[in-house]
Amino acid sequence: MSEASDQGAVRPQSIRRNTVLAFAVQLIGAAFTACLTIFLARRLGSSGYGVFSLAMGFAGLVLLPSDFGISNSVARFVAEHRSQSARIQAVLADGLRLKLFAAFVVSAALAALAGPIASAYGVPAVAWPIRGVALALFANSVMLIGVVFTAIGRIDVQLRTALAESTVEVTASVALVLGGAGATGAAFGRAIGYLFGAAITLWLLRGVLGPRIFPTTIRPGPDTRMIARYASVLLLVDGAYTAFTYVDVLIIGAYLSASAVGIFSAPIKLTVLLAYPGSAVSSGVAPRLARGWAGERNIQAFAAGLRILLIVQAAITAFILGWSGLIVRIALGSGYSQSASVLRALAPYIFLSGFGALVSISANYLGEAPRRVPVAIGTVLINLVLDLVLVPRIGVIGGAVGTDAAFALYVPAHLFICQRALHLNLRPAAFTFARAALAGAAATALLLLFGDSLHHIWLTALGGLLALAAFCLLLWLTREISLGEARAALADVPGARKLRRLQGMEGGL
Repeated sequence: MSEASDQGAVRPQSIRRNTVLAFAVQLIGAAFTACLTIFLARRLGSSGYGVFSLAMGFAGLVLLPSDFGISNSVARFVAEHRSQSARIQAVLADGLRLKLFAAFVVSAALAALAGPIASAYGVPAVAWPIRGVALALFANSVMLIGVVFTAIGRIDVQLRTALAESTVEVTASVALVLGGAGATGAAFGRAIGYLFGAAITLWLLRGVLGPRIFPTTIRPGPDTRMIARYASVLLLVDGAYTAFTYVDVLIIGAYLSASAVGIFSAPIKLTVLLAYPGSAVSSGVAPRLARGWAGERNIQAFAAGLRILLIVQAAITAFILGWSGLIVRIALGSGYSQSASVLRALAPYIFLSGFGALVSISANYLGEAPRRVPVAIGTVLINLVLDLVLVPRIGVIGGAVGTDAAFALYVPAHLFICQRALHLNLRPAAFTFARAALAGAAATALLLLFGDSLHHIWLTALGGLLALAAFCLLLWLTREISLGEARAALADVPGARKLRRLQGMEGGL
């Protein structure tokens, strides 16, 4: 039975629940990916896994064109019309028509070029894996429309699709590889997983929003031009951001060596996990800022999310600065000792990336994507210029400095875009930043004082506990947090809802 009708609206779940579920979606994806990567790397060997990775690299390059920004464009307009299920169905039908066309064209082109690509690289074995990932690319692009669940505040449904896709992908990939299919089996196992995930996504969208979400003709609908126009802007922004993520690696590889690329790239991979809290919060908060959500934009939720992320990221950054060597030794091994300096140098980027997702995705839902274009381009140019200047002179640390400086433009500029659109008073956030920075500095000092030696692990652990205690104590002494608020955040104690309402956080986290 459908949960939406022409007279009613989809009932969203709370921001807190959606945030927790979004974090769970990320953890599920990370866990399954890690397990599958370890299995494939060991089973296929360096040669076979290299062939699979090469095929995956081509799919990654064309994933953005295959989506064309359509998924996030549809999500924005769905969020704006959340109270009108008929309008949601019309928007989604037009979006699916566009998406299926774009995904088919790009995926078919990649499959057709598999042979010539394999010949150009002199690796004939990569042809069939490319065809497998081309099929996976089509299904993955269709599955991206599941961001609509975020837009309507039903990330619990998105959790089901993530779990189903990951389970089927791992099962199929392991079975095919064990059966002797090698890298080709890994590629088609991925395709099977995404095809199943795409089917589940469309089936659940139909169950939640109704059968009219599917286009019945190939003729463009009334919302097609609106979706395509906003999608083209998002494609520019996402393309620039993708370029930003690859600039450092390409320049380090050109000026230094493949080994230097590994030293820089490995800690960058670790920072992805540290951005999960910000991504989860943005999934819960950003859709509530679209016009039409319950008649008004939930500015209080945005302010609460920003405040919490400032505190969380300050704590994470303190441990990055104090324990960079320990983190690298445990996660990457002794062969990556030079990566500790890179990870430490990336501390400003790590701090900013935590709430960078909140302000950038919120700008999309606010309809401010056109204002993001010059910011995204400026971010790429700053990173490019600084890398060209610094990498030849100071090595891989130059890449980290370029990334930090670029993000120092990217995140504040997006915050300014959101501030103008929401008429938000940022003074409370500025005070939170100052208090969190003070607490973070004290925590970092304690971590450095006690060290990060594995030979004296008890001393390292004691330093970590004292650092965390000092961080919380300073936040309490500066009145950034209260004991009652801390209890309310940790458990549903009596009066917690009233407390959050009094503090202006109702509808927050």
